[in-house]
Amino acid sequence: MRYTGPAWKVSRRLGVSLSGTGKELARRPYAPGQHGQNNRRKLSEYGLQLQEKQKLRMTYGLSERQFHNLFLKAGKIREGKHGDNFMILLERRLDNVVFRLGLATTRRQARQLVNHGHITVDGQRVDIPSFEVKPGQVISLRERSKNLQVVKDALEAVVGRPAFVSFDDNKLEGSLVRLPEREELDANIDEALIVEYYNQLG
Repeated sequence: MRYTGPAWKVSRRLGVSLSGTGKELARRPYAPGQHGQNNRRKLSEYGLQLQEKQKLRMTYGLSERQFHNLFLKAGKIREGKHGDNFMILLERRLDNVVFRLGLATTRRQARQLVNHGHITVDGQRVDIPSFEVKPGQVISLRERSKNLQVVKDALEAVVGRPAFVSFDDNKLEGSLVRLPEREELDANIDEALIVEYYNQLG
């Protein structure tokens, strides 16, 4: 099941900003609950691996099955490291690219835009958040969706975009110009621990 509950609590428990804004951790950078501030319990190796997996899974908003299937797919790519390829596949999801382009303020909001049919890929409506975007494909809003207030607010809030995407403010369209490099992605994630976690499961 995909988690749809309060993201702020999960952000504080895992120590990672699921919204990407950092607001969840700014005021209370410790786990929720009456013992959260004083909880200094050392995690086992398995506990660290599990926590890392949950951090990444919750960041991208995937169900366990979706997450694991993408991990297995990454393992079939012959070039590069398994963990790096996994991170890149997560970035290529349509909902994530919509988020990276600044059409939504969070990945959850981006997923809703895709689900509700507001997004097109090369001019064709695509309502599957897991759609794998290829470099060069044009991501845009349907004509009737270009005046959505939620999109206007998101675009106004954009401070910067990663170098692997480009966006045309006049046309309200953008693209994944190339695959991201690992160093351009979340430095707070140790994907090697996630590879170890799944390898132990067999």
